[in-house]
Amino acid sequence: MDEEISMGDYVLTSGELPALMLIDAVGRLLPGVLGSDESSVEESHSGSLLEYPQYTRPEKYKDMEVPEILLSGHHKNIEEWRLFKAIEITLKRRPDMVKDSSIIEKYNKLSVKYK
Repeated sequence: MDEEISMGDYVLTSGELPALMLIDAVGRLLPGVLGSDESSVEESHSGSLLEYPQYTRPEKYKDMEVPEILLSGHHKNIEEWRLFKAIEITLKRRPDMVKDSSIIEKYNKLSVKYK
């Protein structure tokens, strides 16, 4: 049985790159491929939301800064902020992924706190 898999809305000269993309996407689901089994739990497309922004050191680079909340050490607020950002990014880039109206309700509630 044939199956069609889309890698996006563009045309390539050959099938090697899409084949590699598929191998990488499927391979990372195999135990031991990633450094830790938890590595794939909270990344984009593991649920119904895209992933929240990631930051690293230094805390300030040129005109970019790590959001203060991520430096606070307050785990509940950090978790809420990450959820807010994940919803925000998903609504902006892939609104078709948001199928549960409770996600919009969560976003509206959190936007009062984190906008």
